[in-house]
Amino acid sequence: MSSSVSIPVSIASAGCVSPLGLGMEETSSSLHAGTSGIGPVRLFPVDGCQCSTAGQIDGRLGEAAVSITSRSRRWTRAAQMVLVAMEEALRGCPGFRPDVVVIGTTSGGMSLGEEFFRALSSGQRSDHAARRVRNYVPHQPVIQALETFGCDAPVRIISNACASGSNALGIGRQLIRDGMATHVLAGGYDAIAELVFAGFDCLKASTPELCRPFDAQRSGLALGEGAAMFCLQPGPSELQITGYGSAIDTHHLTQPHPSGRGPEQAMVAALRDAQLSSDSIDYVNAHGTGTPLNDSSEGRAILNVCPSAPTSSTKGMTGHALGAAGAIEAAFSVAALKSQFLPPNINFRQGDPDLPLNIVANTSRSARLRHVLSNSFGFGGSNASIILSLT
Repeated sequence: MSSSVSIPVSIASAGCVSPLGLGMEETSSSLHAGTSGIGPVRLFPVDGCQCSTAGQIDGRLGEAAVSITSRSRRWTRAAQMVLVAMEEALRGCPGFRPDVVVIGTTSGGMSLGEEFFRALSSGQRSDHAARRVRNYVPHQPVIQALETFGCDAPVRIISNACASGSNALGIGRQLIRDGMATHVLAGGYDAIAELVFAGFDCLKASTPELCRPFDAQRSGLALGEGAAMFCLQPGPSELQITGYGSAIDTHHLTQPHPSGRGPEQAMVAALRDAQLSSDSIDYVNAHGTGTPLNDSSEGRAILNVCPSAPTSSTKGMTGHALGAAGAIEAAFSVAALKSQFLPPNINFRQGDPDLPLNIVANTSRSARLRHVLSNSFGFGGSNASIILSLT
C-alpha cells in the first residue's frame, strides 16, 4: 500500500444541474420535498415507444448557459449542462484551476450524431451537420466550458457504462493521492438522446408506468439527464471522498449477476479503502434503477454489506442519467450530508419480500449523517461505489 493512502482528498465545492433544479440549492430543496422531475418527453417524438416519460432539465438551462457566455447559444444541451455545472463548482472555490479534468459520460455529443445522420438520410446537403459533428467527441463540451473560464487542462473521459461518473470521482481522487495532481475537476454529464431512449425502450428496460425502485411491483427505469462537477484538492476539510471501490462481475452484457457479487465487491472495496466498518455507513444512495434484475442484484449486495442502513434510490425523481448518474448522485449525497437528511425513494408502495431493505419510503427525513455510500452499477458488470464523509 503506497504512502499516498494517508492523503485526504477534499471536495472544495460542487455544481449540479438535473431534473431537480439548476444548482445545488435548488437540488437540495427538491430532494427534501421528494419532487419528481420526470414527465412527458418533450425533446423528440416518442410515438411507438412503450415509455413516453423521462427526467429532463427544464427550459431555463439555455438561459442559464447564455448568462455565462453568449457563445453557448449555439452549443448542444450537453455542453450547456457542463457549462452551468462547472460554473457553479468553480464559483464555489475561487482561484481553483484544475491540473486535470476527469469526466464520466456515455452519450457524449450524441445529439450531433443524430443531426448528422438525419441530414444524411434525408438526402439534403449535410455540410452544416458535418461541421457540427466534429464536436461529437465526448471531451468537446468539457473543453468548451474550460475555455470559457480560461482553464487549460488535459481532459480524461471515463466511459464505463453507468459507473462512469463514480469512476471519474474515484480516479480523480486517486490522482491526488498518488501525487499526480493537486487540483482535479471531476464529474459527469449526459443529455437525453433519441437513439439512447429508443434503445432502452427496445430492450424493454424502460417503464410505461412510474419508476419505483425496489418496489415489489417495479417495472423498469425512466431515463434522465444532467451534469455534476466537483473541485477536488488534497488536505483535510469538512467534506471528503474517503472511499472508492470498483469491480467487474463479467456475468452478462446487460444483466447483473443475480447474486449481487459485483456490487458487493465494489461496496466492500470502498469500505476497505475508507477504513470503515459497514455499520459506519449512515445512508446508502443506491443505484436503484427500478428494473427487476438490477434492483434485485443490488439489494442483495446491500443486505450482505449494510443490511440496516437507510437506503433510497433518487432515480424515481430524476430518471437514470447513465454515465452522469454517479456524479449527480454524489452531488445528492453531498446535499444530504450538508443538510443532514435522507433523500426519499418516491413512488414506493410495497416492499419486495425478497429484499427486506431499510427503504426511506416516499418522504425525506432528518438524520445524523457522517458517512454516505453511493453506488453506480452498469452494463457489462461495471460496478463502482464511493464513500463521502463529513469530518
